[in-house]
Amino acid sequence: MTTEKPQGLLLAGGAGRRVQGRDKGLLVWRGKPLVQWVAERLRPQVTTLTISCNRNRHSYDRYADRTVTDFPEQESRGPLAGILSLAPFVAREDYLLVCPCDTPLVPEDLAARLVAALESRPDLAVSYAHDARRAHYLHAVLRGDCLTSLPQYLQSGQRSVRGWYAQLATIAADFSDCPDAFANLNLGDNTE
Repeated sequence: MTTEKPQGLLLAGGAGRRVQGRDKGLLVWRGKPLVQWVAERLRPQVTTLTISCNRNRHSYDRYADRTVTDFPEQESRGPLAGILSLAPFVAREDYLLVCPCDTPLVPEDLAARLVAALESRPDLAVSYAHDARRAHYLHAVLRGDCLTSLPQYLQSGQRSVRGWYAQLATIAADFSDCPDAFANLNLGDNTE
């Protein structure tokens, strides 16, 4: 089992279609922006924290070690484009923890549990959370070397995270003890 923590990538680049085009990560919940909640949960679990955002970069800078944006040719390609934007900073042997910006209750041991699942077999490329009700593909740890297949997948016109994972060796990590931890807060008009 690795003793190193993974790098962290917080995905905040979405168009915010379910929240009337607002920047989801900056929506306030219980007195803080969603991105702050998630960043505070992830920070102790990772070596560095990067936020992938395509707007309001200056607002996200305070919550991460660095911010990145999608490559111009990948615009509108969804969360996989956000993951690809970090590829230049991830070595083949690194682990990368991925998490969306709108799940403020993510487990404080998310990285450790996903890394343990990933290391259960040497052939695995991705471990993702499963809460016994559904898979949470964007709560995942990826081996750095699997990112080499991502540009070709996106260039083929594909955008599905699950579809990309289907080409890789993956494992679902059991988070059935904390299903509410993955509640996706598309707040709409319910901000505080």
